[in-house]
Amino acid sequence: MDPTPIPPAEEYLAEVLTVVERVPAGRATTYGLVAEAVADVLGRGGPRQVGQVMARAGSGVAWWRIVNAAGSPPAHHLDAALTELRAEGCPLTRDGRRVDLRRAVWLP
Repeated sequence: MDPTPIPPAEEYLAEVLTVVERVPAGRATTYGLVAEAVADVLGRGGPRQVGQVMARAGSGVAWWRIVNAAGSPPAHHLDAALTELRAEGCPLTRDGRRVDLRRAVWLP
């Protein structure tokens, strides 16, 4: 008997969270890089979809390790994200407001 198929949206959500869970402490990656890793497995999605997953279901993973292409954490959680990133020793820019992706990026 075949198992019940997972709806595509739930499959995408699960794959995004799986990638995010792999980002090590003290490192960060971008929405776009997560999207590329998920697309390698599922063949679909993009950075905006990753952002939607993180907004909807990302509270159980290290969401602060996912930043935009400029290294900025989500604006509405900026202070909390920077607090977590600093605590983990993640390299930040000189102004301390963004992740220094040259030194901190993790490639899925």
